[in-house]
Amino acid sequence: MPQPQAPLVLTLGDPEGIGPEIALKAWAALRPGGPVFAVAGGLDILSHTARFLDLPAPASITDCTAAHDAFPNALPVLPERPGSPAVASIEDAVSRVRSGEAAGLVTNPVSKAALYAEGFAFPGHTEFLAHLTNDMAMPGERGPVMMLAVPGLRTVLVTIHQALREAITSLSAGRVVHTARITHQALQQDFNIASPRLALAGLNPHAGEGGSMGREEIDILAPALEQLRSEGMDISGPLPPDTMFHAEARERYDAAVCLYHDQGLIPVKTLDFHGGVNVTLGLPIVRTSPDHGTAKDIAGKGIARADSLIAAIQLARQIAQNRNQAR
Repeated sequence: MPQPQAPLVLTLGDPEGIGPEIALKAWAALRPGGPVFAVAGGLDILSHTARFLDLPAPASITDCTAAHDAFPNALPVLPERPGSPAVASIEDAVSRVRSGEAAGLVTNPVSKAALYAEGFAFPGHTEFLAHLTNDMAMPGERGPVMMLAVPGLRTVLVTIHQALREAITSLSAGRVVHTARITHQALQQDFNIASPRLALAGLNPHAGEGGSMGREEIDILAPALEQLRSEGMDISGPLPPDTMFHAEARERYDAAVCLYHDQGLIPVKTLDFHGGVNVTLGLPIVRTSPDHGTAKDIAGKGIARADSLIAAIQLARQIAQNRNQAR
């Protein structure tokens, strides 16, 4: 009899946010057919939340291999490690993916301010995950690169959480090339697209209008495109950002390389505000996350939607399967 695939592992996220609630709601939605997952720690808060939501009490398990048997009846929860619940959950989850006990990682939202108050030394989740996996071998270029994905659109970001003025100043041909290379290899490895098509967004209105509205397209983006095309990459651009996200335009590429945060997130959230998934490309482990924050303002009210977390779990399973097939 074939062995079941290793389950996924979820982090608890901020215990004071909506992470526990949406983890339970995702389990309730996925329990009939999976994907199977376990949560790293947080049994007490998850048990309390389950009572509030009138859901079955979570099941305490010792390792991910027990998740398959528990999942049809209860949300499987792994033992809690000492330390900050949010950080300990991340560390435990990563260790289980590294060992092969879990197939991939899905991270619930954390409060950066709360982590910083506890002495957290990394800008956020993604940088911490890169640190925890830095010694692992992987093919191709190493990230991390942020992708936002909804049905019909994938965007990746060259710059992320920077003031717009700083993001523009920090743009370089090298950063664009690095982001596009990682995106190209991820589309092949993680999304099973044999010949990826990329589209590079321009920075200025009308993609600079031949330099009359800015020279970044000429001085930065054109050299990047030349380099990438010389490597055999199918990449169009620079495209005017206001005309590259309508339905017909999206059919011409598999991922859009965007230059700053809002350029990539506005079209994704416009298409599917509740179902977006954050995927970290260029890591040796599979990592996805819901595309929203801790939402502490609605925590404990029972009204949080689990759509994005469910989509993140489903995409993590698909990426893990694609990586296995690629090997």
